[in-house]
Amino acid sequence: MDSTGPPPVGFTHGRWLTPYDSVSPEKRPLVSADSGVDGSSPSNGDCKSGHYVLQDSTESTWKRHMSLRRCKSWVFLALLAVYLFFLTSSPTAPAREADPVRRSNGYSDIVQWDNYTLWIHNQRIFLHSGEFHTFRLPVRELWLDIFQKMVAAGLNGVSIYVHMGLTNPSRGVVDFKDWRALKPMYNAASEAGLFIVLRPGPYINAETSAGGIAHWITTETAGEVRTNATDWVEAYEPYIDGVIKESVDYQITNGGPIIAVQIDNEYDQSISHQLYFQRLENQYREGSIVVPLTYNDPNEREAFINGTGAVDIYGMDAYPQAFDCSNPLVWKNVSMNYHAYHEKVNPSQPWYMPEFQAGAFDPWAGPGYEACAVLTGPDFEDVFYKHNWAANEKLVNYYMIYGGTNWGGIPFPGVYTSYDYGAPIRENRLLTDKYDELKRQGIFLRSSPEFRKTDWIGDSATGIPEVNIDNGLVYGTYLRNPDTGTGFLITRQNDSTSAANVAFTVSLPTSQGILTLPTTTDSIVLHGRQSKLITTDYTFGNKGALLYTTTSIFFAGTIGPRDVIFLYGHVGQSHEFSFIPLGDGVGTTSSLVQLSKLARRPATTVTILPGVQGLITVWESPEQLVLYSDPVTAATFWAPPIRSPSVDIIEGLETFWQFGTNTTVLVGGPYLVRNASLEDSGTTLALVGDLNASVPLTVFAPQEVTAVTWNGEPVGTMTQSRSSGLRGMLVLKSGIRDVKVPELTGWRYADSLPEVKKGYDDTEWVVADKKSTNIPIKPVFGDGRVLYGCDYGFCENIILWRGHFNATGLETGANLTIYGGECFAASVWINDKFISSVYSPSEHVNHLFKFHEDALIVGEDNVMTVIQDNMGLDEDDNEKSARGIAGFALVGGNTTFGTWKVQGKVGGYLNYPDKVRGLFNEGGLHGERKGWHLPGFDTSGPEWTLRELSDGLPGGSAGVGFFVTTFELDIPGFTDTPISFQFEETNDQPYRALLFVNGWQYGKRAANIGPQTRFTVPQGILDYTGENWVAIALWALNDTAVSPTLQLAVDAIIEGGVGPIASNNPVWRSLRP
Repeated sequence: MDSTGPPPVGFTHGRWLTPYDSVSPEKRPLVSADSGVDGSSPSNGDCKSGHYVLQDSTESTWKRHMSLRRCKSWVFLALLAVYLFFLTSSPTAPAREADPVRRSNGYSDIVQWDNYTLWIHNQRIFLHSGEFHTFRLPVRELWLDIFQKMVAAGLNGVSIYVHMGLTNPSRGVVDFKDWRALKPMYNAASEAGLFIVLRPGPYINAETSAGGIAHWITTETAGEVRTNATDWVEAYEPYIDGVIKESVDYQITNGGPIIAVQIDNEYDQSISHQLYFQRLENQYREGSIVVPLTYNDPNEREAFINGTGAVDIYGMDAYPQAFDCSNPLVWKNVSMNYHAYHEKVNPSQPWYMPEFQAGAFDPWAGPGYEACAVLTGPDFEDVFYKHNWAANEKLVNYYMIYGGTNWGGIPFPGVYTSYDYGAPIRENRLLTDKYDELKRQGIFLRSSPEFRKTDWIGDSATGIPEVNIDNGLVYGTYLRNPDTGTGFLITRQNDSTSAANVAFTVSLPTSQGILTLPTTTDSIVLHGRQSKLITTDYTFGNKGALLYTTTSIFFAGTIGPRDVIFLYGHVGQSHEFSFIPLGDGVGTTSSLVQLSKLARRPATTVTILPGVQGLITVWESPEQLVLYSDPVTAATFWAPPIRSPSVDIIEGLETFWQFGTNTTVLVGGPYLVRNASLEDSGTTLALVGDLNASVPLTVFAPQEVTAVTWNGEPVGTMTQSRSSGLRGMLVLKSGIRDVKVPELTGWRYADSLPEVKKGYDDTEWVVADKKSTNIPIKPVFGDGRVLYGCDYGFCENIILWRGHFNATGLETGANLTIYGGECFAASVWINDKFISSVYSPSEHVNHLFKFHEDALIVGEDNVMTVIQDNMGLDEDDNEKSARGIAGFALVGGNTTFGTWKVQGKVGGYLNYPDKVRGLFNEGGLHGERKGWHLPGFDTSGPEWTLRELSDGLPGGSAGVGFFVTTFELDIPGFTDTPISFQFEETNDQPYRALLFVNGWQYGKRAANIGPQTRFTVPQGILDYTGENWVAIALWALNDTAVSPTLQLAVDAIIEGGVGPIASNNPVWRSLRP
């Protein structure tokens, strides 16, 4: 291999394993030697004379002066670290083994894999990914916000579902416009630097209606969905063709971000399913999708690894805490067989988890997402994510990194409007303590190439050669890089649910022989639900080396000419690490940090005593910087990638860490750092990011940097703190304090249930007279007519039914079986008399609706009106869900129903007018059909009156009314200010409400069920610099007065954001001409 150029970006970080890599450097992106690459070495043409001193040793090796006058190759520099480290003893690190044979799918070798990891452009990667569904944030400009926050946390991948039901509203129609577009999402991911695993279904699950399958398919196809049934295949293939057309040019093979495509989701490998999978795979290949095809197996079914329909790379999902957030402090144990399962079913592939729990969905009447965030909080991430590392997992996707909103008819019946998920990034896009822990792990993984290739050596259950943990309450798993000997001992409590404190010591192999750790304090401590990674023989930067550490590693790499490592540990515990100091440097004077040299060893041992808070510079020299802090302080630091232009960088990957750049800096203080660049010939560091408070700014950058800008403005006076960093102050702009939102007043009201009034004309309604249906649940009683909304084009949101009959006077009631999905409601009138409402926690209810004595008009047409919720279609095996009236019969006399009519959204799924907001936005309420929820509707007509929302419906009666008002916002453009709509905080009133904001249905409230009372609405739906239209469809379930309240609430005021955000809110005049 050519050794005269700089090292390949993805394999450096100063790791001495690099020169042995079998892949030729000309196939890897390179970074210029003078760019301050994180872990790179100077190229042959740019070697400087190096002079560094190891001080204060009793051995001659500590007095040795080494001058490097000439550099023949970067190989020599990398090997120099090995020489220093092993100078006084015989190294035990193994000789580098040849990499296993890489595999590919035969269509491209850009993405390959072996039993350890993926390879992309001949570089190993640890795929560290998070799940994000763009359809749950229908504002395209905000997708970049989520992507940038993911990259800032050290992630390099994003997994994205595409929702068939939203993009394929009817047969032959595939719509990738507006917020359904894929190309803007691909471009935003490339801009941020994220690889994409695309998951287009057709079935996606995702707690969404019908699992994402288009609603029209559930009634128009007789065959079983997700099989090789002919009509199902004919139905889904145009959608998949549309996905292919949008995506083919954005594969990694064409310089795009897509590295894999998943086949369907969570299934079993029966014969018909195999044929279905194979047909999908063939369709992708025939459409020139060449990246690997993957699969997500629910739990451990061993599906689609071999045989017909097998994918290229198998993955398994896991949700070890399940989905009951009611007792968030009660944990389940970790799963103990992940590694054994992988070795059993697909040992030749890397261990891939396409979905691992990062939160939980919450059902109607659930405890709320704050509880789910606790159940899967930072301690869960610490224990369970590192437990996955212990299983040698090298591809993982956290579900969800950002949950978003189930606006309109998106959710399946088991969840409500918010899909916050208790995720690291909350529904309002704010960062959490879960995000902090994810970032601490993410930056470590990004900084640690040795961790990308590890052998599983053993664990406490099977035994670990040469490793002994002295406390049986502690469980350990030992991984080792076969090339470098770097060891990773992942420890936790044997009972992973335990909240007790345990202490232990451990003996383990190092390059200096077997060591018992710690050497200067009594023990290593686990405080309850905590995991610790004990690392040995870890190198950082060009020459830096740790013999061992019981602290956690946050960052490792090179900044300018210096090797930098940033360690952290729990403030109430003692910690220890041993490193080789390089250069003429200075150690800390903190009384809580003690430096001592090991006898006959070149390393210095550092003891961290309990109580360290804030940042401490343990050691600094012109060649090296060693930092330490508590975990909270570490989480205030960012390591943004800095683009380093080079002719060798692969087109399209300029922003990708490891491929386009390894240049970085450390920035401490801001709420978020989105981007960083070097300007003015490298003397100015330009930072772009967000602030939530005025904070001290700490910057560790190349020594040439003397000035810093923040969002384009100079940062006052930057002072130098010895040689370790620049210090300054970031001050919030004064205008941020002036952000206010108005009160919601001036409501105008109109009745929205004229259907129950005498003389209502339903001539234009659809006659419900079908006698057959493809929905598996057939009518249970009646005269055989099918009264399911989906069969008449009305498959989303509220539906109304009107059953006509000629009364004899003997009728006493009607027996109805109504299907609406879990927690649905239905209200029934006979003529203009309200009978009652029903609510069911299950998907259907059977009820006898008794007529009032004076309700019937004998000898004339009588009408029974039913208004019902459609809570969405079920997932899994019941996508073809019954939604409507499955049984109907008049009680008393011999009368039967005559005509049945049905009404849902305007136009149904074939001719709905609002193509921007889409199929799932509207339902069949009179006010929706008239467009009262749309901006610009004229509320000056005689049917409209002034009435406050808190007054409820006139007379305190059951029914439906629309309340409409407008309000102005003037939010400064330099802020990111998430805003929510807050109803009264109790859930004890018998009403339901739909919240429409600028025409978008952005909330469904069930005030007698809960739990949701607060509804986040993003900028873009809200116009932050103009008039906004809000409408409430209030459905009172009983003849009981209800008094809803609603106000705007500012969730946070953040200075920064992603820039201008456009609104696309079609007005009434364009949709209801």
